[in-house]
Amino acid sequence: MARMLPDPTFYPSPTLAAEAPAERLAYVALLATGDDGKKDALGVVDTDPESPEYGQLVGKVDFPQGGNELHHFGWNACSSHLCAYAANPHVERRYLVVPGTHSSRIHVVDTRPDPRNPRLVKVITGEEVMQKTGYAAPHTVHCGPDGIYMNALGAPDGDGPGGIFVIDHETFEVKGAWEKDRGQQYLSYDFWWHLGHDTMITSEWGTPNMVRNGVDPTLLLSGKYGNALHVWDLHRRRHVQKLELGAEQQMVLELRPAHDPRRDYGFVGVVLSLENLSSSIWTWYREKEAGNWKTCKVIEIPAEPADPSLLPPLLQGFKAVPPLVTDINLSLDDRFLYVSCWGTGELRQYDVSDPFQPKLTGTLAIGGIVRRSTHPKAPERALNGGPQMVEISRDGRRVYVTNSLYTPWDAQFYPDGIRGWIAKVDAGPNGGGIAFDRRFFVQLEDGLRPHQVRLEGGDASSDSFCYAE
Repeated sequence: MARMLPDPTFYPSPTLAAEAPAERLAYVALLATGDDGKKDALGVVDTDPESPEYGQLVGKVDFPQGGNELHHFGWNACSSHLCAYAANPHVERRYLVVPGTHSSRIHVVDTRPDPRNPRLVKVITGEEVMQKTGYAAPHTVHCGPDGIYMNALGAPDGDGPGGIFVIDHETFEVKGAWEKDRGQQYLSYDFWWHLGHDTMITSEWGTPNMVRNGVDPTLLLSGKYGNALHVWDLHRRRHVQKLELGAEQQMVLELRPAHDPRRDYGFVGVVLSLENLSSSIWTWYREKEAGNWKTCKVIEIPAEPADPSLLPPLLQGFKAVPPLVTDINLSLDDRFLYVSCWGTGELRQYDVSDPFQPKLTGTLAIGGIVRRSTHPKAPERALNGGPQMVEISRDGRRVYVTNSLYTPWDAQFYPDGIRGWIAKVDAGPNGGGIAFDRRFFVQLEDGLRPHQVRLEGGDASSDSFCYAE
C-alpha cells in the first residue's frame, strides 16, 4: 500500500536509524519437521521491558505445512527505498517475506493492522519459484532499492548453480533470475551489497544436494564445500572477481558489509578449517589505488579438546569441539561484531573499529555440544544448541540469539534433539561488554525450533543505506 509520506521506519542513514525508538516486538521463524503434525510458524515475542508479557511468545501465525525449513526472512521494503537513484519512498515496511529452503515456498505475512497478530496473506509455490527463476531452495531475503532480492542454493534438480532472483515489493510477483553474467560463480549462500560502491558480494555454502541430508564427511574432507567470495557489478548484474580463501576454508557463510555506504569493507564468517577445526572471520576490502577487492583473515577461534564420549558420532574421531561459527552480525555504527559459536556454545563481541585489528570485548557461554551452559533465568536446565542466529537492535544495545541452525545439521551435532530457546543480551553503551538479560529467556514448546529474528521497524541486518549522515 502506498503512503503519502515515506514510511517513518525508513532512515536515510545508519546514524538516524540508531536514534529510532526501541523495538517492542520481535518476529521469529519457528521450524517444525512436519513429522509430528506440527506446522511451521512465525512467532511474535514481546520485547517491551515495561510490558507484563515481556519475554513471552504473544502471537503466532501457523503456516499450512511443516518441513519448509524456514530461513532468513526479511521485509518487503526498508531504508534502501530512500536511495535517490531508485526511489520508492512511498512503499511501506509491512510484509515479512519468509522463504522455505526445503519446500522452495515463499510465505508472505502481513504485520498490519495488528503487529502482534500477523496474517499469512500469500504463499508462492515452490513450483512457481522454480519455473520463473530456474532456482530452488530460497534462503535469504534482502529488501533492495528496486525490489525484494532473494538467493537460492541451487537448481530444481538439487545441483547448481545457485543464485539470486527478484520479487516485486508490492505485488510479490516473481520477476526472474537476477544475474546476466555469473562468471565463475556456482555455489551460493549469502549476499549483500555496498550500495555506495555499486557492488554486491556473495558467499558459498553448497548445493541443496550437498547440504539437505547433513554434513557429508566425504565432501567436507575433500574440500568440496564453498571456500570463496564473489564480487559483482550491482548495476550491470555481472560477475567481476572471485576471492578464494583457500581450499581448507570450508563453508563461507554470513556476510556483513559496513553499514556506512562510504566504507568499502565487510566481514564474513567461515565455519571450519580442515587444518585444525578452527572457525575464522575474514575482512574483505577494496584496494584504494588498484581498485581490486581482497580478503584477509582477522580472527581465528580454535577448537576445544573434548572427551569423545561427550561428542556426537560425527566429531568423536577428532576428540574436539569446533566453534562452528554459523552467524555474525555488525552493529549499525560499524563498531561491534557479534560472532555465534554454535558448536562450543559461546557468543563473542569484538570491537572492529579497526576492521583489520579486531579486539575481543565480551563473551558469554550458553548451550554448546559439550558445555550445555545454562541461562540465569533457568539455571537448573542444561541447554543444548548454542548461539546461532544473532540479531542486533538499531541502537546496538540489545542482541537476540536463537539456537537452531538447520534441521539436518541440528540432528548431527545435537543428536538428543534441539530444544528451542531465545535469549536476549544487553550490550554496554561505550567500551563494549555483554551480559544476559535475566528477565528474557523464551523456552519453546517441544517440536518448534527458532531461527531468524526480525525486529519491529528494522534491525542491524534488515536495512541498507545510501546516505552516511
